[in-house]
Amino acid sequence: MKSAISQATIGRLALYFRLFKSLYENGVQIISSEDLGKKLDITPVQIRKDLAIFGQFGMKGVGYFTAEMVSKIGNILGLNNHWNMAIVGVGHLGGALANYKNFEENGFKLAALFDKDIRIIGSTVHGIQISDIRNLKSVVKNRSIHIGIITVPALAAQDIANMLVDAGVKGIWNFAPTKIDVPAEIPLVNEDLAMDLSILSYHISRDRGEI
Repeated sequence: MKSAISQATIGRLALYFRLFKSLYENGVQIISSEDLGKKLDITPVQIRKDLAIFGQFGMKGVGYFTAEMVSKIGNILGLNNHWNMAIVGVGHLGGALANYKNFEENGFKLAALFDKDIRIIGSTVHGIQISDIRNLKSVVKNRSIHIGIITVPALAAQDIANMLVDAGVKGIWNFAPTKIDVPAEIPLVNEDLAMDLSILSYHISRDRGEI
């Protein structure tokens, strides 16, 4: 079953979780798939199809109970496991991610920071001391790091990925603008900010009639 779930479906589950959580926090107890679809611009049929993969949810003719959906989708996505994360490369982007406040609200705890720059090693960001990258393996093991976040220049990214895998992380979130290779059993998510901006630029240019 694991291999049958598409990335698109998982991505929509994350959207459902975020919306159900927001609704619950704002006092909404029940919502229909039709209203969910309107808020997310996803058809109610698609929503019901996505959720049906994982079991029976909601009550026919009534809707979905937000508290229940936050709990159940959170379990499906593994957000109740409280994953420990480490950021490698505490430059502008790494520092910004380290200061992002919503990680812990969604089950992710920043537990370590690494860099090779002696000018910042030993300083703290968001209450976490920056460790020397040479100590990465021992720190990852001692602090039970599950997810490694790569925010180093492209040329260094593969070496960092290798170090994280060797240290025993279970997944990698790569922000370096380059392709990296990891073993098949290590989930990898790539974020290419420049590519995303290029796509946005294309759409804006097309809408303005410049293409």
